Amino acid sequence: MTKRPTSKKGPQSRRWSLQDAKTHLSQIVREAQRSGPQRVTLHGKDAAVIVAAEEFDRLQRPVSGRDIVTALAKSPLGDLEFERLTIKSKVRDVEL
Repeated sequence: MTKRPTSKKGPQSRRWSLQDAKTHLSQIVREAQRSGPQRVTLHGKDAAVIVAAEEFDRLQRPVSGRDIVTALAKSPLGDLEFERLTIKSKVRDVEL
């Protein structure tokens, strides 16, 4: 028997009561890996989110300039061309 989430607010949103989460933890972990984050509720309110380890690691990684470039390239304005201005100025020596 497959247990369904206790409530659903959209195609990506899965919610499980704490009692159901205790009983079906292995299924919830598989669902997190396959379909995305799974929310666990306590007294009807969101208490925790179970996510795939790969997604957690991605979220914990510091944002780099390359991440910003990738995000902009994937945006609806990704084809927009603009002129990049480079300003060259002298660097002064600083004693430490």
